[in-house]
Amino acid sequence: MSNGVVKAAEGPIALFGTSADPPTRGHQALLEGLVQLYPQVATWASDNPQKHHGAPLEQRATLLGELVAAIGDPRLSHRQELSSPWAITTLERAAAQWPGSELVFVVGSDLAAQIPSWKQAEAVLKACVLAIAPRGGWPLQPKQLEQLTQLGGRVVILPLQVPATASSAVRQTPDPAQLPAALLPLLLEHNLYGLVGDPSLKHRLKSHLKSP
Repeated sequence: MSNGVVKAAEGPIALFGTSADPPTRGHQALLEGLVQLYPQVATWASDNPQKHHGAPLEQRATLLGELVAAIGDPRLSHRQELSSPWAITTLERAAAQWPGSELVFVVGSDLAAQIPSWKQAEAVLKACVLAIAPRGGWPLQPKQLEQLTQLGGRVVILPLQVPATASSAVRQTPDPAQLPAALLPLLLEHNLYGLVGDPSLKHRLKSHLKSP
């Protein structure tokens, strides 16, 4: 806009940051579910200060952007400018990007127990609605919800069920079946995550390159 003011989006903005190391079919399922729940969904790749990453942030961001393009939903955008190791910084950037909009910060249930130890956890919870997506294998515990609400969190449990697929498992045991088919050409081109050089993977790679 000519006056430099960004118009508030209509409805809440769902924010989903991920290390995307690599993006899996679980990430795909979550993003496809979020666009059915929210009018606008923004996602980005970030460094997690509690993890050792298998690929540089730039490559992980490229992979996530490719997944967003493959999903092809106008409600979903790749907003790498929101990326930060710290949720509070991301939320400050999002608030500047969409002033006046309700921010919904999305995490998987595997992260629920970690949130109270995050940098400025109370400020994070004050700045957003915390939306927890249940992940297979990581049941949400009542004590975890209680801790979050005691810190002032406004918590919602999303009516989604994200597959148990984990990036860490893919890094340890490469398996094309756990990866979005759209990402396989890039992963092979850049020799990421051990998909190249294992003869036992060749047949499965061909199969999943043909799958949607």
